[in-house]
Amino acid sequence: MRVDYDQLAQTVTALTAGESDPVALMATVACEVHHSDDRFDWTGFYRVVAPEMMKIGPYQGGHGCLTIPFARGVCGAAARTGEVQLVDDVDAFVDHIACSSTTRSELVIPVRNATGTLLGVFDIDSDQLGAFTREDADRLQSLLDQVFA
Repeated sequence: MRVDYDQLAQTVTALTAGESDPVALMATVACEVHHSDDRFDWTGFYRVVAPEMMKIGPYQGGHGCLTIPFARGVCGAAARTGEVQLVDDVDAFVDHIACSSTTRSELVIPVRNATGTLLGVFDIDSDQLGAFTREDADRLQSLLDQVFA
Protein backbone atom coordinates (compact mmCIF):
# COMPACT_ATOMS: atom_id res chain seq x y z
CA MET A 1 0.00 0.00 0.00
CA ARG A 2 1.21 3.48 -0.89
CA VAL A 3 0.39 6.56 1.12
CA ASP A 4 -2.47 8.80 -0.01
CA TYR A 5 -1.01 12.14 1.11
CA ASP A 6 -4.29 14.04 0.78
CA GLN A 7 -6.08 11.53 3.02
CA LEU A 8 -3.14 11.44 5.44
CA ALA A 9 -3.12 15.23 5.77
CA GLN A 10 -6.88 15.27 6.34
CA THR A 11 -6.64 12.58 9.05
CA VAL A 12 -3.68 14.16 10.85
CA THR A 13 -5.29 17.61 10.72
CA ALA A 14 -8.49 16.25 12.27
CA LEU A 15 -6.62 14.33 14.99
CA THR A 16 -4.31 17.19 15.96
CA ALA A 17 -6.77 20.10 15.79
CA GLY A 18 -6.37 22.27 18.88
CA GLU A 19 -3.41 20.28 20.25
CA SER A 20 -0.23 22.21 21.04
CA ASP A 21 1.85 19.71 23.05
CA PRO A 22 4.80 18.73 20.82
CA VAL A 23 5.07 15.16 22.18
CA ALA A 24 1.36 14.50 21.65
CA LEU A 25 1.66 15.86 18.12
CA MET A 26 4.75 13.73 17.45
CA ALA A 27 3.03 10.57 18.72
CA THR A 28 0.01 11.13 16.49
CA VAL A 29 2.06 11.95 13.38
CA ALA A 30 4.40 8.97 13.89
CA CYS A 31 1.47 6.57 14.23
CA GLU A 32 -0.53 7.86 11.27
CA VAL A 33 2.44 8.12 8.90
CA HIS A 34 3.83 4.72 9.89
CA HIS A 35 0.58 2.92 9.11
CA SER A 36 -0.01 4.80 5.85
CA ASP A 37 2.59 3.04 3.67
CA ASP A 38 4.18 -0.41 3.49
CA ARG A 39 7.59 1.13 2.76
CA PHE A 40 7.76 2.69 6.22
CA ASP A 41 9.45 0.23 8.64
CA TRP A 42 10.46 2.68 11.37
CA THR A 43 8.78 6.05 11.72
CA GLY A 44 9.49 8.50 14.49
CA PHE A 45 11.04 11.58 15.98
CA TYR A 46 14.33 12.47 17.56
CA ARG A 47 13.86 15.48 19.86
CA VAL A 48 16.42 18.20 20.55
CA VAL A 49 17.13 17.92 24.29
CA ALA A 50 20.44 19.76 24.66
CA PRO A 51 22.82 21.71 22.43
CA GLU A 52 23.78 19.46 19.50
CA MET A 53 22.01 16.41 21.02
CA MET A 54 18.77 14.57 20.27
CA LYS A 55 16.96 11.78 22.11
CA ILE A 56 14.38 9.39 20.80
CA GLY A 57 10.82 10.61 20.84
CA PRO A 58 7.53 8.99 19.88
CA TYR A 59 7.94 6.31 17.21
CA GLN A 60 6.47 3.22 15.60
CA GLY A 61 8.50 0.12 14.70
CA GLY A 62 11.39 -1.71 16.33
CA HIS A 63 13.80 -0.10 18.78
CA GLY A 64 15.69 3.02 17.75
CA CYS A 65 18.89 4.65 18.90
CA LEU A 66 18.34 6.40 22.23
CA THR A 67 20.56 9.40 21.51
CA ILE A 68 21.92 10.93 18.33
CA PRO A 69 24.37 13.83 18.30
CA PHE A 70 24.03 16.45 15.56
CA ALA A 71 27.55 15.46 14.43
CA ARG A 72 26.61 11.88 13.43
CA GLY A 73 24.40 10.03 11.01
CA VAL A 74 21.55 10.96 8.71
CA CYS A 75 19.43 12.38 11.55
CA GLY A 76 22.36 14.42 12.79
CA ALA A 77 22.95 15.79 9.28
CA ALA A 78 19.30 16.90 9.02
CA ALA A 79 19.48 18.63 12.42
CA ARG A 80 22.90 20.17 11.74
CA THR A 81 22.13 21.51 8.24
CA GLY A 82 18.41 22.12 8.58
CA GLU A 83 17.94 20.30 5.27
CA VAL A 84 15.93 17.22 4.32
CA GLN A 85 18.10 14.11 3.99
CA LEU A 86 16.88 11.71 1.28
CA VAL A 87 19.22 8.71 1.34
CA ASP A 88 18.68 5.92 -1.22
CA ASP A 89 21.33 3.63 0.30
CA VAL A 90 22.34 4.13 3.93
CA ASP A 91 25.46 1.99 3.43
CA ALA A 92 26.75 4.68 1.06
CA PHE A 93 26.13 7.49 3.57
CA VAL A 94 29.33 8.43 5.38
CA ASP A 95 28.88 8.13 9.14
CA HIS A 96 25.49 6.37 8.98
CA ILE A 97 24.37 5.15 12.41
CA ALA A 98 22.94 1.64 12.14
CA CYS A 99 20.15 1.64 14.71
CA SER A 100 18.64 -1.31 12.83
CA SER A 101 20.51 -3.75 10.61
CA THR A 102 17.52 -3.98 8.24
CA THR A 103 17.44 -0.30 7.27
CA ARG A 104 18.39 0.22 3.60
CA SER A 105 17.13 3.76 2.89
CA GLU A 106 16.10 6.73 4.98
CA LEU A 107 14.22 10.02 4.83
CA VAL A 108 14.84 12.59 7.58
CA ILE A 109 13.07 15.94 7.79
CA PRO A 110 13.93 18.76 10.24
CA VAL A 111 10.93 19.80 12.39
CA ARG A 112 10.53 23.42 13.48
CA ASN A 113 7.89 25.21 15.52
CA ALA A 114 6.13 28.43 14.53
CA THR A 115 9.06 30.57 15.71
CA GLY A 116 11.56 28.55 13.68
CA THR A 117 13.12 26.73 16.64
CA LEU A 118 14.34 23.25 15.77
CA LEU A 119 12.27 20.75 17.76
CA GLY A 120 13.99 17.71 16.28
CA VAL A 121 13.81 15.54 13.18
CA PHE A 122 11.23 13.19 11.70
CA ASP A 123 12.92 9.97 10.60
CA ILE A 124 11.49 7.27 8.33
CA ASP A 125 13.47 4.09 7.60
CA SER A 126 12.76 1.45 4.98
CA ASP A 127 14.12 -2.04 4.38
CA GLN A 128 14.06 -1.26 0.62
CA LEU A 129 16.79 0.54 -1.31
CA GLY A 130 15.65 3.85 -2.81
CA ALA A 131 12.28 3.65 -1.07
CA PHE A 132 11.66 7.39 -0.82
CA THR A 133 10.98 10.04 -3.45
CA ARG A 134 11.24 13.81 -3.56
CA GLU A 135 7.41 13.82 -3.45
CA ASP A 136 7.53 11.92 -0.14
CA ALA A 137 9.94 14.50 1.25
CA ASP A 138 7.94 17.49 0.01
CA ARG A 139 4.52 16.20 1.10
CA LEU A 140 5.75 15.12 4.54
CA GLN A 141 7.60 18.43 5.03
CA SER A 142 4.36 20.25 4.24
CA LEU A 143 2.44 18.09 6.71
CA LEU A 144 5.00 18.66 9.46
CA ASP A 145 5.02 22.41 8.82
CA GLN A 146 1.24 22.46 9.17
CA VAL A 147 1.16 20.38 12.37
CA PHE A 148 4.02 22.06 14.26
CA ALA A 149 3.63 25.69 13.09
